[in-house]
Amino acid sequence: MPPQVKPGLSTLRHPSPHLGALAIVFTVLFCAGLYPVTMFGGLPYFPGPWESQSTIIHFFQQRPGAVVLCAFLQFGSMVPFGIFAATVVSRLRFLGVNAAGPSIALFGGFSAALIGIANASILWAMAHPGVAQDGPLTVALYYFGYALGGPGYAGTFGLFLAGVSVPLLFRRLVPRWIAILGLALAVCGELGWLNLELPGTLFFIPLTRFPGFVWMIAVGFALPATVTRAIPGGAE
Repeated sequence: MPPQVKPGLSTLRHPSPHLGALAIVFTVLFCAGLYPVTMFGGLPYFPGPWESQSTIIHFFQQRPGAVVLCAFLQFGSMVPFGIFAATVVSRLRFLGVNAAGPSIALFGGFSAALIGIANASILWAMAHPGVAQDGPLTVALYYFGYALGGPGYAGTFGLFLAGVSVPLLFRRLVPRWIAILGLALAVCGELGWLNLELPGTLFFIPLTRFPGFVWMIAVGFALPATVTRAIPGGAE
């Protein structure tokens, strides 16, 4: 009688960067980029979209150095963010998620990263001599950058959140609160798109972005990097 083959178990580790470290680097770089253009970095501080055109123009004329530093750091922050998006999607596939969620997350994550790079590039251009002295050009670039970095980023980041959080919830890959937080932030991100038409919905944008840092760090440390699979082996 031929020997009976018994299945064995093998623990496999996902070869990838540490998701938690990537999320922390992204958060630190992005928030560091905000510092020079807020009231903590000096006056005047970065104007909101509700400000007058003269206020917007005055800021970019008076604080070009702060704007360049902000653009530099936020441009750089999109690199670890893009790597995080690619890695978390790869990790979900490694853990056996074959639904559409990871593909949606990849689209949303890469789109958000590219939008962040474009927004930082616009800020960098606005800080150069001669640009801020052209009032209509400055205002046009400001609102274009705002549309990208505000509703544009929130909407695409929301897709990323949803694409990751749905499989996290149904597969129970992380504590339940992390997945639910991600889904709630995803809804806020999609509602942030309404800001293009309804100025009163502006609060959905920071409500998506800043708690999103917490969600990314939590996912980065909670999502398993190993999986145990059965392999043929052993004999009676």
